[in-house]
Amino acid sequence: MKYYLIAGEASGDLHASHLMAALKKRDHQAEFRFFGGDMMAAQGGQLIKHYRELAYMGFIPVISHLPTILNNIRKCKKDISLFNPDVVILVDYPGFNMKIAQYVKTRLSIPVYYYISPKIWAWKEYRIKSVKRYVDRMYSILPFEVEFYKKHGYEIEYVGNPSVDEVSAYQSLPKEPVSSFQKRNQLSDKPIIALLAGSRKQEIEANLNHMLSVVDLFPDFQFVIAGAPGIDESFYQAQIKNESCRIVFGQTYPLLQQSTAALVTSGTATLETALFDVPQIVCYSFSMPPVLYRILRPLIKVPFISLVNLIAGKEVCKELLGFMITRERLQTELNEIIYNREARNQMLQGYAEMKNRLGGPGAPERAAESLINSLKR
Repeated sequence: MKYYLIAGEASGDLHASHLMAALKKRDHQAEFRFFGGDMMAAQGGQLIKHYRELAYMGFIPVISHLPTILNNIRKCKKDISLFNPDVVILVDYPGFNMKIAQYVKTRLSIPVYYYISPKIWAWKEYRIKSVKRYVDRMYSILPFEVEFYKKHGYEIEYVGNPSVDEVSAYQSLPKEPVSSFQKRNQLSDKPIIALLAGSRKQEIEANLNHMLSVVDLFPDFQFVIAGAPGIDESFYQAQIKNESCRIVFGQTYPLLQQSTAALVTSGTATLETALFDVPQIVCYSFSMPPVLYRILRPLIKVPFISLVNLIAGKEVCKELLGFMITRERLQTELNEIIYNREARNQMLQGYAEMKNRLGGPGAPERAAESLINSLKR
């Protein structure tokens, strides 16, 4: 069969690549064409547009790049029409993908499947109407989403979480000694605090400065940044300035495996950090006055922003949002998860409960099997 996939960021590229691998095991004639990234390209098929040319977030960047975004949408629609796939598989990235879903469903009558639901349960809940109208099947990777969609009269399938597969696969490999990791990356022998500041430039600019503000307060530790795919080292160096901090690229999992604690921007990284049992503080900065935040906060439909807390259904790790991210608050919370054994153990227990709710590995395989069976029917 012919599959057209669309992933608009690094995490989507990773998860979609594993879904493609699972599809190939079951469909030896699988033919792929996609908007995505290097990991999807490694599975074969034709990469039409790299996600680096798609990933814009925030009102100003979107407006300033609107002609490019609209051109990408037009190009994607035309390419799908010419390829005429058996199915279009959308991976998160709702602003772009829901426009494609509408076109494909109404103009081309091609089945539309969604792998990794857009986070409409957090904001823009009105998008459920478009999902019900234009998406034939939804494969969820977060267990709490099932009840949300059921409430709206739309059945979805929870297939497990691909981060469980990815972390489990990595942890099955022989563990590199910490001394080897430090030497290979020209690090000192101090224990490591990992900084995961996001995958987009806007996220990194908003969050990394806050994280770096506490570097000098913890002289017994070294702070190491997990460099995001597609972001040049010079971009990070401009943020670091005079701080004593190093960057490693393409080594997020090895870095987490060797870390004592982490400061993490909300997203898949919070979940991955928990799967590695690394105590963390979730930091999410945004430019908004406290008064305006208190007015707008009720519009957000969920009590937490980190996946760890949302899956666990309670506060497992501390979330510092917007104006709450101060040097003093970061110091206090970081001291807790580094030196307070009871606080560390409590967080690790919360991680264990979260892992139990997620279930075991096998998400891409379950999604691929269900997807192919559905298409055959």
